[in-house]
Amino acid sequence: MIKKDRMFYRFSAYGFLKNLRFFEPFILLIFRDNGLSYLQIGLLYSIRDIANNILEIPTGVFADAFGRRKAMVLAFTSYIASLSIFFIFREFYAYVIAMIFFAFGEAFRSGTHKALILEYLKLNNMLDVKVAYYGRTRGASQLGSAFNSIIAAALLFYTGDYRFMFIATTIPYIIDLVNLATYPKELDGELPSIKSGMILSQMKMTIKDFSSIFTSRYTMKAILNSASFSAIFKSTKDYLQPILESFALGLPFLLVLDDVRRSGVVIGLVYFCIYLLTSYSSRNSDRLSMKFRSLSVPINLTFLIGMGFLVIAGFSTWQGVRLLSILIFLMFYMLQNLRKPMSVAFLSDQISQKVMASGLSVETQFTTIIAALVAPLIGFLADSYSIGFALALLGLGFLLLFFFMRVEDNPQVI
Repeated sequence: MIKKDRMFYRFSAYGFLKNLRFFEPFILLIFRDNGLSYLQIGLLYSIRDIANNILEIPTGVFADAFGRRKAMVLAFTSYIASLSIFFIFREFYAYVIAMIFFAFGEAFRSGTHKALILEYLKLNNMLDVKVAYYGRTRGASQLGSAFNSIIAAALLFYTGDYRFMFIATTIPYIIDLVNLATYPKELDGELPSIKSGMILSQMKMTIKDFSSIFTSRYTMKAILNSASFSAIFKSTKDYLQPILESFALGLPFLLVLDDVRRSGVVIGLVYFCIYLLTSYSSRNSDRLSMKFRSLSVPINLTFLIGMGFLVIAGFSTWQGVRLLSILIFLMFYMLQNLRKPMSVAFLSDQISQKVMASGLSVETQFTTIIAALVAPLIGFLADSYSIGFALALLGLGFLLLFFFMRVEDNPQVI
């Protein structure tokens, strides 16, 4: 039985408030409205991902040495600094600084709050319900994502200004910062002192473990398959926003509203539906996987379907059939959330327990590297030709590369 005490609701509040990122459904439109090219937007995404990857180890060491609460406070302080820069400035180079601050926030936050919850459960002899407990608190995060789109659309309808989404997001983030700063001190756990060369030592160990993964072609194909799909989804998902904007402006109703408000209403409603559907997909991933003799079958199948979706979405956008493109994007979002739990499970089957953490870390590293390369490429193609052409060409290219990413069951894990 889960004990729903004061800390349970504070943990839940953290997740709900964290996911109130009002700018997310409009981020690409905000950048375009401020005069950025698609190439510049792609470069910003690359800078964020690379900075986040570089900062993962030192911020993790900081959390372990100085306290998880301090790390979480620094995370949200970095977020607020980033959001403030995005709101105040309109120049590309200022946005680069904002993205680096945002990457600091992501790196400090990554995994830290889960550690706080686990420490609380340990102190209260509740580790036996950790799966259910974490699942219930995570449910608040999913609720936040769903409501985020509706609240963001309402804010945009009221203000008529995309950039207001940044400063509006600082409100739930300031509340969350206060919530986190006042967590009980004992949730920090035991704080060892930092030893000389600790960060360098961890980096060397990570590099050594990273290298050991490359000894198996089965494992590498599994990592490439998962990382490529995740990177492509991450790099293309926001291109739904300009497609939705064009679709909204072509609708024969809400004509009394200006363009920003009309598109905001449609985008908010569509993203609300997306989060409800993706939540359903994640919960039913196991049902799909059980219909196949091996996880490798749905992993390969969903990769091909996903790249096919991208080709169709790109071609339909290119030809002006925006409704079809939007529906395909909805299915693409669902497929990613259906596929992700299966990919993690498949990777865990291909990698031995002694290097499990390293294997999952390699997958994350590859996702970042591929996304960092793909995002500017899509931006360049979108600027030079069109969004539809860029999406279709990318999907076709990775369909052709499927042979190198086709996963197989590893008869002998490394």
